[in-house]
Amino acid sequence: MNISQLITIARERRCSDIHITAARNIVFRIDGSLVETEIQMSPAQQRELILSMLNDKQRDLIDNGKDVDMCYTMENGQRQRVNVFHQQKHLACVMRIINDKIPTFEELNLPETLRTLVEEPRGLILVTGPTGSGKSTSLAAMVDYINSNYARHILTAEDPVEYVYTQKKSLIHQRDIGTDVASFEGALRSAMREDPDVILIGEMRDYETISAAVTAAETGHLVLSTLHTTGAASTIDRIIDVFPPHNQQQIRTQLASVLKGVVTQTLVPKADGKGRVAAFEIMTGTDAVLNLIRENKCHQLNSTIQTGSKAGMVLLDSYLAKLVRSGTIKMNDALEKVNDRQAFLAEAGRV
Repeated sequence: MNISQLITIARERRCSDIHITAARNIVFRIDGSLVETEIQMSPAQQRELILSMLNDKQRDLIDNGKDVDMCYTMENGQRQRVNVFHQQKHLACVMRIINDKIPTFEELNLPETLRTLVEEPRGLILVTGPTGSGKSTSLAAMVDYINSNYARHILTAEDPVEYVYTQKKSLIHQRDIGTDVASFEGALRSAMREDPDVILIGEMRDYETISAAVTAAETGHLVLSTLHTTGAASTIDRIIDVFPPHNQQQIRTQLASVLKGVVTQTLVPKADGKGRVAAFEIMTGTDAVLNLIRENKCHQLNSTIQTGSKAGMVLLDSYLAKLVRSGTIKMNDALEKVNDRQAFLAEAGRV
């Protein structure tokens, strides 16, 4: 079996991730659960399968004990995000299957608030959540909405590039970290001379990238990015904590001047067993929210979100309760995602 045949099988089974690891059959992640397949390979066969995806430079990195992040494109154009690493003296690999096409807002059932956010001419929008929660797909839908409706210059910096956009009304340049540019920081520094209207940063990983992203938003650009956080308030805390103590008040002030919204999402199995549905927590940059950030009162943000429905805000627990009441998801699955169990149960109608 070659790598293309394996990926084809995974796609036919609606797999989101492929795991190749020594002494195990190939493992797929389907609807959030790991499923061991019947596909058997020896460690030598697995190694050869993994190496078949790599170019000479990537093989050199592996030979020198490094990990490799890359995008593997099949002959039919289907793309996979790939991480190759060593474990217990063997090569291992995880492949994230990327959708053939960019889904629309309607196909993803994204809240209307997200459409309002991406129509902003400038500012900072963050999409957060754990690994595998659909952040990249939601961001791609948001970018493609701009692409379909506005004549803007969209510049992306991704590691690696995942969704490839077909240029519509917008002009789009996508830069692959490590191939087209050395780092996120370098891509953002260059972006200031490349006349962008919208900048997508694949992930705000460190002090330099976060600082450059906030500066880009301050200078009149719409900046979209992701973080691996699990709530609006914790996202703000995470950003501020990256900065040294003597700079934290400054970043609070900067965030309060540019933040348009924080969207946290997670995926929950559907009640009918056919796939998963996204649940959201949304915080928009109202005066009340921005004042709390500026005054270092992030612990009060959840209360403001709870009472901010008119501004498009919703807590994750409230969104999950709505999905339970509508029969979209099961109570037990929702309970695995909630932050405040008692409040959720009361809102879901079962105390």
